[in-house]
Amino acid sequence: MDRIAVIVSEYINPFFIAVPRMIFEKMPSEGHAREIRLCAETAGILPMDDGLFARVPYGLEELTAANLIIVPYWPDPEKVPSAQLVHALRTAAEANKKIIGLCRGGFVLGYAGLLDGRRATTHWADAPVFSRLFPKVQLEPNLLYVDDSGITTSAGISAGIDCCLHVLRRLEGVRIANEVARLMVAPPFREGGQTQFMAARLPANTSDARINRAIALLQRAIDAGDSANLKAAAATAAMSERTFYRTFAKFAGMTPLQWVLSARLRRAQSMLETTTSSIEAIADACGFGSAVTFRQRFHEQFGVSPSAWRRSFAAGDDPAN
Repeated sequence: MDRIAVIVSEYINPFFIAVPRMIFEKMPSEGHAREIRLCAETAGILPMDDGLFARVPYGLEELTAANLIIVPYWPDPEKVPSAQLVHALRTAAEANKKIIGLCRGGFVLGYAGLLDGRRATTHWADAPVFSRLFPKVQLEPNLLYVDDSGITTSAGISAGIDCCLHVLRRLEGVRIANEVARLMVAPPFREGGQTQFMAARLPANTSDARINRAIALLQRAIDAGDSANLKAAAATAAMSERTFYRTFAKFAGMTPLQWVLSARLRRAQSMLETTTSSIEAIADACGFGSAVTFRQRFHEQFGVSPSAWRRSFAAGDDPAN
């Protein structure tokens, strides 16, 4: 029987522990039997999130007998794991064991040095901290999960489901993984990456009042469905066009053209979510000129088509009603 060691830390949400158990223990009869063992630096009763507790019967010595090791979460990205945990993970990696870091669990792998020179991902909100702490890692912040030579990392907890299903496909094949996904009522593979879930960071105000006036002018034009006139924006800022482009990029963190495209896409997102307007009508209202251009720009930015975005996020009729 294959054995999976799930490393539990204090004060995590129990759902992070449940994900690998649901996927690797929901094995159809023809799949390989696997035993999941909860491990911690010190076996015993560990406090969880929201006043709950978990019984963790095993210590880190279980990693030596495990075929697969999972770090499902780490409460504080800035907290360095103990030397004991780091040593246990490094020993497992040297033994060529398969290791997974779900969500912030990837930080533990980073502190252990297991991701140096490798590709990895993490939750988009933690990406800046991850990059600062682990500059030797090639971070892929848009991906839901990354598998690099036996070490796999994932983004948020729902991406942990995608990640575990991916590993299951590698271990058991597509048919078994698809069957487990059906049992969980989950898609076996999701289109797109984290970009479609990231909170929009479009500056509306900067520390330069002249650029703020230009941004307000551009935003009013986009909201009205008019063309965004950069020459008029430069005049509003009382600058030449060349100076305006340079100053805008300095204070807004992006060029005027990038800002306009992002603002148009943000308005398109809102219309897809809150209206029943056709793709063609949204493309026209947001200044893309044609539905073809709109679809291309949208997919380049978010990794999914406008129609797929609408299916995921539109506030239509709730199927439960």
